[in-house]
Amino acid sequence: GGAMTFGPGGKLYVVIGDLNRNGQLQNFSTGPSPDNTGVIFRINDDGTAPPDNPFASQPVLAKYYAYGIRNGFGLAFDPLSGDLWDTENGPNAYDEINIVQPGNNSGWVRIMGPVSRDAQGSSDLVQFPGSQYVDPKFSWFNTVGPTGIVFFNSGQLGSEYQNDVFIGDINNGNLYRFKPNATRTGFLFSHPALADLVADDSGELQEVILGTNFSGITDLKVGPDGLLYVLSFQGKIFVISRATPFQPSATPLVNISTRSIAQIGSNVVIGG
Repeated sequence: GGAMTFGPGGKLYVVIGDLNRNGQLQNFSTGPSPDNTGVIFRINDDGTAPPDNPFASQPVLAKYYAYGIRNGFGLAFDPLSGDLWDTENGPNAYDEINIVQPGNNSGWVRIMGPVSRDAQGSSDLVQFPGSQYVDPKFSWFNTVGPTGIVFFNSGQLGSEYQNDVFIGDINNGNLYRFKPNATRTGFLFSHPALADLVADDSGELQEVILGTNFSGITDLKVGPDGLLYVLSFQGKIFVISRATPFQPSATPLVNISTRSIAQIGSNVVIGG
């Protein structure tokens, strides 16, 4: 993991992966005590713990916003709801998209994907005072390695895409688009098999795939111009824009193109 972002209140949120630990933060009740692994930190910009953190009264946990995280490469705030969302990689099944509420126990190692698919349910989780378990908002049964997540707070792709959620993956180089529900607490799907919020096979997944062949996506950003920028592991930056001229009956809604780039050492810079 290692994704980080400042929240609307100026606090810094940082994901630390589980580092293959089998401790209490990974929901092993008899395992080692909390050791800063598998967590999302919430800290002031000077590194101290905010007094309104969910575990502020517990010194060892005071800087934690959430735990039970395997690893996460995407972290973003919904500008409309203010909620924190993350992408979380599973080992060989059940990659996840989560809303991360204060005190969230994401379930790792005991629960992957929705709790309904776990024989023990949430009974075997390590629940510290102030913690809670909440199911993922979406899961991939077959791992894709979700990475960047971004809320598209721009009208540059048309109103039908505005404030939707875009996510990339590293395994397949796919770009996914998710439509939030009215309360922005989950997603809307038309495929009846997605009612369980799990894509169990490639057929179920087609509904949310917007683009392919990016050769592994590592990050997504909305640029100052309101366009979507996609960073590829192969060393390219793609720009996604609305097709022009726009003809709904004959022309794809979006156009995926590669912006010119210059490579300086290991750094990639967008060209002029």
